[in-house]
Amino acid sequence: MNKRVVVTGGAGYIGSHTVVELVKAGYTPVILDDFSNSTKEVLSGLKAILGFEPALEEVDCSSRTELLQAFDRIAAEGTIDGIIHFAAFKAVGESTQRPLKYYANNIASTVHILEASETHNVSNLVFSSSCTVYGQPDTIPVDEEAPVKGAESPYGYTKQVCERIITDFVASGSPLKAALLRYFNPIGAHPSSHIGELPLGHPNNLVPYLTQAAAKLRDPLTVFGSDYPTPDGTCIRDYIHVMDLANAHVSALHWLSEQENACEAFNLGTGHGNSVLEVIQAFEQATGVPVPHNIGARRPGDITAIFAEASKARHELSWTCKYSLEDALRDAWNWQCTLID
Repeated sequence: MNKRVVVTGGAGYIGSHTVVELVKAGYTPVILDDFSNSTKEVLSGLKAILGFEPALEEVDCSSRTELLQAFDRIAAEGTIDGIIHFAAFKAVGESTQRPLKYYANNIASTVHILEASETHNVSNLVFSSSCTVYGQPDTIPVDEEAPVKGAESPYGYTKQVCERIITDFVASGSPLKAALLRYFNPIGAHPSSHIGELPLGHPNNLVPYLTQAAAKLRDPLTVFGSDYPTPDGTCIRDYIHVMDLANAHVSALHWLSEQENACEAFNLGTGHGNSVLEVIQAFEQATGVPVPHNIGARRPGDITAIFAEASKARHELSWTCKYSLEDALRDAWNWQCTLID
C-alpha cells in the first residue's frame, strides 16, 4: 500500500504542485483545505494531470475540532505516514494590516497539527516555513546558521513562532521528526498549465501581478521602491520554480524516513538573487511580452535583499533546482494565458 500523507493547504499554490510530486513518487496524498485562499477549480487541474482527483477533507485547520475530526476519519482508513503542513496565510503586506488574522490562523493550525500527529502516531512532519524567519540578514547568501533576527512582519513572526513550537515539541520527547523548509520566493506553474498560482482578489506577490499586468487585466505593476541599497535600487529575492520547491518536499519526506530523530531547517532556493527590475526584464525576454510598470514608494515589511545558501539541502536531501528563472516566468505566463482563455 502506498504511504499516505496528509497535505494541509493542499489545494493552494505550493500544496497542489506538491500533491502532484507526491503521487509521482508513489505516495497517496490526502488534501486538507477550506478553500479560504484557493478555489475548487484546482481539483480539476489536479485531475487533469494525475488522471484522478485526490482525496479531500474540507476543513479549517485553525479549528481544533474540525482538524482533529478530519484526522480521525483519515486514520480510520489506515496509517498516516506523514504530514506536510502548508495551511497558512502568507501575504507580508496584509499581515502588517491584519496581524490578528495571521496569529490566529498560522499559529493555531500548527498547534492543532502537532496534537493530531501525537494522537495518531504520525512520525514525519514537513513544515512550510519561510526565509522571512531571518529578518534582514547581516550577510547574504544566508545559511541555516544565520541568527533568527526580529521579524519584519507579523507573517514572518508567525513562521518564527511555529518553527519554535515544532522544535520544542520534538525536543519534549515526541517521536515526531520534522523538516523545517525555509522557502525563498516560489514562482512559476506546472508545465502542463493545469495548475499554477491563483491568488484570490488582488495579488500580493510579484509574479502573479506581473503576469496579470502583462495580460492587461490590471493596472501597470508598481515596483515598490527604487532607493534600496542594491545595484538597481529595487529589492532582491531568490526566485525558485514551484516545481523545484514541490520536489523538495518529497525529498524531505524521504530524508525523514531515514532518520531516528530529527528537527532540521533547510533553505530552499537557487542560491542567487534577482532584483524586481531583473525579473521584469527576464519575463520580457522569455515571453516577448512587455510588462507595463511604474516606480512607487517602499512597501511596509519588505527587506532589502535575501537569497539562499542552499548547500545543506543539496547535501542532506539530495535536492537541487532544475529550472531557471526564465523557465519559471515562461510557465507562469503560459498559466496566465489559460486563465485568459
